[in-house]
Amino acid sequence: WEKYTVRKQDSKTCLDFCLRAGNIFYKQHTHMAKTVRIVGVGLTELGRLGRSVTSLQQEALQTALSDAGLGVRQLDGLVAVPALANPRFMEAHHLATEVGLLPNKNRMVRTIDTGGAGPVSGLLEAVRMIRVEQCEAVAVVAADAVSALSTKEFLERADKTCQNIVGSLPSPVIPLAYDRVAQWHMRAYGVTRKQLAAVSVLMSIQASHHPLALTKRPHYYDDVLNSPAIGPATSRLECARRADGGAAIIVASTSFLQRHNLLSGRAHAVVTGGGEASGPIYPPAVIDEEMFSCEEAARLAYAQAQVTPADIDWWGLYDCFPICFLRAVEAVGLAPKGQGGAWVEQQIEKITAAAAEGAPTAGLVPVNTHGGLLAFGAPWETPAMYNIIEAVQQLRGAAGKRQVPGVKRALVYGNGGVFSHSSVAILTKPADDK
Repeated sequence: WEKYTVRKQDSKTCLDFCLRAGNIFYKQHTHMAKTVRIVGVGLTELGRLGRSVTSLQQEALQTALSDAGLGVRQLDGLVAVPALANPRFMEAHHLATEVGLLPNKNRMVRTIDTGGAGPVSGLLEAVRMIRVEQCEAVAVVAADAVSALSTKEFLERADKTCQNIVGSLPSPVIPLAYDRVAQWHMRAYGVTRKQLAAVSVLMSIQASHHPLALTKRPHYYDDVLNSPAIGPATSRLECARRADGGAAIIVASTSFLQRHNLLSGRAHAVVTGGGEASGPIYPPAVIDEEMFSCEEAARLAYAQAQVTPADIDWWGLYDCFPICFLRAVEAVGLAPKGQGGAWVEQQIEKITAAAAEGAPTAGLVPVNTHGGLLAFGAPWETPAMYNIIEAVQQLRGAAGKRQVPGVKRALVYGNGGVFSHSSVAILTKPADDK
């Protein structure tokens, strides 16, 4: 290099050298950026468990580490999301200290709080930690024990999370805020009350095939519509099912796996794209399209992964309330704007027709095959992790009777607040996974 800077007549040669070197670096960097993998998953049972948040975190983490073939001291990063039942200052640092990851040099630990989007935001943060901060193996952990709270205490804590500055939003703040959005969507796009109820029906059908799901039998439309009303467009069976539970994933670089002889013989999921976007913490006085964030997050994820909706084989979409699911269905490209409700009805009709012919119905609809928040269970900010874990199981071909044939790419979406934050990740079956 020095000889090129001295000899002016060699400026063209110097330029050619720089271009070649830059091209090599670009190719190497691009290759490395595409080889961050989810290598382990773990979850606890769900329900009214009577256990601490820390014990649920630790069980989920240990299960994920065992699945990855790793020990906790092999991690050099950890991401955690906060819990509502037992909120702690610097949640990730607390967990890392409890499991023995800290104190230790060269460890990166941080807490991510984007509400229900947290697990997907945590996944994308883990990817960034590996690509940018030189980490090699990062755990992402979420858990909560909200069943330990009385209904009064739960509502008081939940209401504060999305309350306006003067505290004028009626309780329950979050369900009624989503109900406002649902009513607006009905007026703006002609979605019907039955179509909203169809989301709960579909999720209950999906959950009935998963052994850990809280909902054991499918709902009918009348079950949902006749359930106690929470708001004009929301019944109790259209609210996320409160539960205790924990879940974790392990994310690692391909080079780390190669050095530890963990690359062959194990099914992984490559993280090929991601996107995030933000909206207000509660709906504005006048609701319009400006408040929603999922469309932007999905667009960014598709662009980074260089794919389109037609390339996705399985979808894990956030469904804390039906309107959230309908907006997601439309945002990720499964249905045109305003047609999400009709799309859900079509999926139920497809399942009904298959059942009438005696054909299997599990895995027939490649969306939320575990049942989502409405039917699988919802330990506060944990449920998007279930979307990720179910996606990995589908990509591994390990979802049992819920398996969707030929899954090569999956999209997972988490939503925080009241459409306040959206995180989308795209996962791909690696080329070396035969």
